[in-house]
Amino acid sequence: MSRSALVGNITAMLEDAGFTVSDRCAIRPKSFDIAARRGDDVLLLKVLANVDAFDHQTGAEMRRLGVHLDATPLVIGLRTRNEELKPGVVYFRHGAPVLSPDTAMDLFIEGVPPLIYAAPGGLYVNIDGDLLADVRSAEGMSLGKLASELGVSRRTVSKYEDGMNASVEVAAELEELFEQPLVSPVDVLGGAEDVRDDVDDPDVPEADPDDAHIIAVLTRVGYEVHPTFRAPFKTVSEDEGSDRKILTGHSAFNRTAEKRARIMSSVGHVTGTSSVYVVDRARQDAVEGTALVEREEIERLEDPEELEKVVEERAELQEPA
Repeated sequence: MSRSALVGNITAMLEDAGFTVSDRCAIRPKSFDIAARRGDDVLLLKVLANVDAFDHQTGAEMRRLGVHLDATPLVIGLRTRNEELKPGVVYFRHGAPVLSPDTAMDLFIEGVPPLIYAAPGGLYVNIDGDLLADVRSAEGMSLGKLASELGVSRRTVSKYEDGMNASVEVAAELEELFEQPLVSPVDVLGGAEDVRDDVDDPDVPEADPDDAHIIAVLTRVGYEVHPTFRAPFKTVSEDEGSDRKILTGHSAFNRTAEKRARIMSSVGHVTGTSSVYVVDRARQDAVEGTALVEREEIERLEDPEELEKVVEERAELQEPA
């Protein structure tokens, strides 16, 4: 299956699950392929046939964007170099959770979250430590007795009850022994932070020199500006006096700029952000939901409210196509 077809299948699946899905980010470089929202859940998705192609820089960018856009970075793929991704298992690449299409369908369509995650050494699950302690106590079983049943140390059982995760084999033994589920699902929509490998917070990328002037202007106006590296927009800018966020891009106004502006509008519609594209000369007020503002005009602005008023006045009111 081609990657384009795979993206199309994932988009259709998410729409069937009740998500609003953005247009595909079909301009390079790109960190994510689509954005999707259902209620308060916002996703930034990368879709790959082979997840080994998901590199460190892309992972760091998606995690940064997840923070700035209140979204969960997520990779959906078919395989690694060595094997197909197993259904019902959460994998990780550079701090982002990775699911197979079957696992994603179970989660988003069926509402069945995965229970198993892959980590160095094998497959693991979250043991509900409080529930384990309760059922062990109800059975009148000591820590030592349970340790003996499992073939582990008393200290290890104590750690399970304190929240340490267990191998799939140990979890199966525990559930067979006590005849009830003891495993908690992996919180994929929370970024699976409870089981994710420890990874350092991504460094803030250095701004492209071509972007320095626009960043300086937005900062002077009163925005906290977050440069991007591979997104279809140049920055995510936050109004320090409110919760408003705006996606910004800039270049000469040509076909590529128009395409970027459309993508920004679509992504902004999904993530609940405004979008503005700065050009040397604007031949129209907006491209779908993305306002066009000339460079000289944005340099005259004094505060975020002025820019936000311009964006609201110029952005077309209709939904993005």
